[in-house]
Amino acid sequence: MLSLVIKALKPLPPPSPMTEQKPPPKENFLFPRSKYWGDFSPQRLAFNANLQEFAQRVSFVCNLETGGKVEPLEAYEEIKRLWKDLKRSKANLLDGDQLNETPDEES
Repeated sequence: MLSLVIKALKPLPPPSPMTEQKPPPKENFLFPRSKYWGDFSPQRLAFNANLQEFAQRVSFVCNLETGGKVEPLEAYEEIKRLWKDLKRSKANLLDGDQLNETPDEES
């Protein structure tokens, strides 16, 4: 049941740095996005979007479990799956980025 609820929630595409289009109010309420203020690279921007989506989905799962709509073990398994997805995203987007840095850039 939880996977049906989670799949029904369609996340917004990552915000484009070239445009400042605002999502519709309903989408903005369900999937709030914050601007990225860190050192810019496309990989870091994409990971930031994935991180925000992870946090939002974990919040939904926790709220469903708190409200009694989902069993605790099912909520745990869903959060564990989301965490593995985030780790995979980090490995694909950021781990290669760290190998390209020179020792002077690490601080």
